[in-house]
Amino acid sequence: MSPSVHGGRAKCLQRLVRLDMPVPTTVALSFDAVRDIARGQMPDMDELIAPFGGAPLLSVRPSSQDPDWGGPSAILNIGMNDERHAALCAEIGEEAATAIYLRFIQSYAVQVARLDPEPFYLPDTPTLESVRVMLDAFEYETDEVFPQDPVQQLGEVLRSMARAWDGTTARLLRQAKGAPIDAGLGLVVQRIALGVGQGTSGSGVIQFVDEVTGERRIKGRYLSQSQGREALSAAKGALYLVQDGRGPSVEEELPELFAELVRFGELVRVRLREEMQIEFTIENGKLHILDGVRVQRSNRASVRIAVALAEDGIIPTDEAVMRVDPAVLSELLHRQVAPMTERDRIVRGIAASPGAAVGRIVFSANDAQASAARSEPCILVRRETTPEDIRGMHAANAVLTVRGGITSHAAVIGRGLGLPCVVGASDLVIDKKRRVMIAPDGREFAEGEVITVDGSSGDVLAGTATLEEPALDNAFQTLLKWADEYRDIGVRANADTPADAQTARNFLAQGIGLCRTEHMFFEGDRLGVMREMIFAHTSEDRRAVLERLLPMQRGDFIELFEIMQGKPVCIRLFDPPLHEFLPADKSGHRELAEQLSLPLSEVNARVEALSEYNPMLGMRGVRLGLTYPEIYDMQARAIFEATVEASRSGDPVVPEIMIPLVSAMREVELVKSRIDAVAGHVRAETGTNFTYRYGVMVETPRAALRAEDIVQYAAFLSFGTNDLTQMTYGLSRDDAGRFMSSYVNAHVYAEDPFHTLDIEGVGELLKIGAERGRLGRRDVVLSICGEHGGSRSAIDFCRRQGFDYVSCSPFRVPSARLSAAQLAISDSRKNSMR
Repeated sequence: MSPSVHGGRAKCLQRLVRLDMPVPTTVALSFDAVRDIARGQMPDMDELIAPFGGAPLLSVRPSSQDPDWGGPSAILNIGMNDERHAALCAEIGEEAATAIYLRFIQSYAVQVARLDPEPFYLPDTPTLESVRVMLDAFEYETDEVFPQDPVQQLGEVLRSMARAWDGTTARLLRQAKGAPIDAGLGLVVQRIALGVGQGTSGSGVIQFVDEVTGERRIKGRYLSQSQGREALSAAKGALYLVQDGRGPSVEEELPELFAELVRFGELVRVRLREEMQIEFTIENGKLHILDGVRVQRSNRASVRIAVALAEDGIIPTDEAVMRVDPAVLSELLHRQVAPMTERDRIVRGIAASPGAAVGRIVFSANDAQASAARSEPCILVRRETTPEDIRGMHAANAVLTVRGGITSHAAVIGRGLGLPCVVGASDLVIDKKRRVMIAPDGREFAEGEVITVDGSSGDVLAGTATLEEPALDNAFQTLLKWADEYRDIGVRANADTPADAQTARNFLAQGIGLCRTEHMFFEGDRLGVMREMIFAHTSEDRRAVLERLLPMQRGDFIELFEIMQGKPVCIRLFDPPLHEFLPADKSGHRELAEQLSLPLSEVNARVEALSEYNPMLGMRGVRLGLTYPEIYDMQARAIFEATVEASRSGDPVVPEIMIPLVSAMREVELVKSRIDAVAGHVRAETGTNFTYRYGVMVETPRAALRAEDIVQYAAFLSFGTNDLTQMTYGLSRDDAGRFMSSYVNAHVYAEDPFHTLDIEGVGELLKIGAERGRLGRRDVVLSICGEHGGSRSAIDFCRRQGFDYVSCSPFRVPSARLSAAQLAISDSRKNSMR
């Protein structure tokens, strides 16, 4: 019997039987058999019912391949009719027998006949009169007498459950949980062990692990005179399983049965190699095991359970690594909205950076900083963010934007900071004059009102939601330690500040794969100095202003190098267009004119002169470095002086200097000659020798196509997949979110290419660039440093192309390490089977 043929529940029951556990007689119907039933082709019912003997009471439960895919509700007590009811009255008493009959009539009427549940409510006290009333209600609603033939009852139950699985709603729900379109359903038919009647009788469930924390402890409930899972929902009368000060327990009142349950639990954990929840029934003092299902668990518990099973020698460490979804780790690093919290949703956008935060609405970076100064948590709400908002993002607890996609500015910075972020909430309206945001349903939320941003789901909630704290325990660290033993590709972090670098170090990144230096210029007073440089008229004037930035950059790099302790640090030189450092509105222009003591007309003229029709394809990156070479000169000097200083007190530093937005070999050659010259000057001035590596960020299709030429001057190629995707598709990553869902739904694109690396198109350019790069330099180091670097599909692609490492946001490093390990383990298993 296989889960892919009969389903997981059927396979588990088969294993319980083989372990000599007291499982009632059970027959499993395969996926194919259930499909036939849905088409009207019933099995041989006499043959199906024969193993159960005469006049059996039966249950039918669903058995899908994966329990998370769901299925129709179980139906108990099939076979109850007037004759069997009379017999049971004599055997176990009228009240108990009547309760069983009523439960069956109710479930049959509602779940099989699809009748309105209102006429079929269960009375507090079961009586013969209530049976007659319910049978009359069934006949009134259907114009048919309630079926008395057990074979007919069973056939109708099987047909109903088979057809329910194929219903549109059920199909969409399970596909949302990852089930394939053709996922099958098995059905398990089992003899009922009565939990009602004479002697000690009842039902319950037991598990041996806490589903929230993953810690080993016995949990569950038992209810005398009950069936199925009634004990879990009983308002009163249920017993705890272990001794509990809140009330009586099975351990105290039924010690022998409790000991037997514990023995079965340990046996199942070891032999089934999983934490299971066992459903049991006690029938007149005899224990029956009805079902065993995998314990539903929180993300935190899934990690701890996998590690505990491996540490106890039940599963090997590679299997523990394979059992945890890498996405789980990203969530564990952040606070999350508690699962049972009521969600008063304001709007839903794109879940751009995981985690959740509560705070008061603010509409500007300055207000966010002011709120942080008052120690008041805030949520920065913007139409879209710009580099000028970075200070506000640092101060905010979360970010919400109306525009943007998964690789928009807010999303990228949010992930780098570990800041919850929802972008592309296009149904939200911001009224800047009235300082309110307007929800799709018309509700208005004014500045200062409290909201919750859930960056894991994309929800923005009204008010204060209950949050759970991050879960970075020993099990988390142990799992990643094992993962590192199996993975075969390096994992670095994108880190722009010393704080980012410390986070990367804490998550055991193997270095920094991308340090975007321009983000340093938005800190503190540096923005004002940058603006002075922009308004300088000559190269000499710009160089004089940049001299004031030099010690600040040098200090940043020293701190980066010291934090990383000799690990590689790849520094991308200045990239964005200069207009991003200037205010965009009139009030900002007036303020800037006052700061620089310039006429407003001159400020307006300079801003206009720097404006471009398409700045992302204009004077930025290496083009800016060649036009204003003093900028790159200053940055190179800061890097080399920091190298000398940091190497005096720690491991020798070998910085990696990366040139952005390259499209021609000559660009690389010209910049390299200036950087080499700066390196020579610093060596002469300090009397210290040092080495550095020089490379290129491949973000344009032409750079990928001309990689063989470019590597004549570059020791490494790092593919910036954000911009490379943007340029390959001709899509703006900030605007694509407005129509991307329509494209994906229409199957124009399989996935959002800014979220999932396009292997066929962008991947082809990466492959070409890698192959041609190796033709020009056999030992060229290859990597990707775009946001795709943390995704499983991109890691898999890079491994297969022989890349040396991937680089991603610091908070995605743990999941990238786990994904890389799982891919290596999968390949190893496939190879061993050949």
